[in-house]
Amino acid sequence: MDFVVTFALTAWQTTLDVLPIVGILVAFQVAVLRRKLPNLRRIVASFVCVLLGLTLFLIGLEKALFPIGETMANQLAAPETAGAYAVWSDYLLVYAFAAAIGFAATVAEPPLIAVALKAQEVSGGAVHAWGLRIAVAVGVAFGVALGCLRIVTGTPLPWYIAVAYCIVIAQTFRASPNIVPLAYDSGGVTTSTVTVPVVAALGLGLAASVPGRSPLIDGFGLIAFASVFPIMSVLGYAMAASWLDRSRRSRRRTKKEDN
Repeated sequence: MDFVVTFALTAWQTTLDVLPIVGILVAFQVAVLRRKLPNLRRIVASFVCVLLGLTLFLIGLEKALFPIGETMANQLAAPETAGAYAVWSDYLLVYAFAAAIGFAATVAEPPLIAVALKAQEVSGGAVHAWGLRIAVAVGVAFGVALGCLRIVTGTPLPWYIAVAYCIVIAQTFRASPNIVPLAYDSGGVTTSTVTVPVVAALGLGLAASVPGRSPLIDGFGLIAFASVFPIMSVLGYAMAASWLDRSRRSRRRTKKEDN
């Protein structure tokens, strides 16, 4: 019975959230384009599927993903695990867990999969979908682990973000212009349906468990790390691949000249 009430309330709230989007689309179709909606039955059926999917997803976040993330962070950062007077090195398991969950959640992120497949298609195979997904996931893993280190140490968030974006700007001028837009988009698609709830729950749970940390002040900010470090990792991956390609060509020319 509790699930039915929760489902009904969540479905109603989701409908209210989605209705403005539907209203704008219908208004432009009818008032601006002055055309009837094509395949009205299919549109209505798809709209119902969207509502059901969003409703179940939101319930799953509230009942499963958020509690699991907070519970794992609380257990890993518990006083009996880290010590009553813990220092940053006492939370190595937290950093490892953060990196692992960040990597796994990013690899499973549907928007990243879509972007990677499109990039492979448009580039004619020059950009490999799996290579891009792994590069982005590595960036998120490192960023989330570093963000957990920031929560434990209590250092200001702007220091990390400012330095990270300075590195990204420097990489932007050094990397190939063909990869820069894709790298920036890769940073955006990581903060979506799978990664955000898990990472946010991890940060809040860790901040609530570490002595002297506030969930409101220190618990948030991990998503910013999950956004900027994938840009850095994709640009670095492209620069490393370009350097390796130039090295191979140079060795081939050297061999030909020697022969």
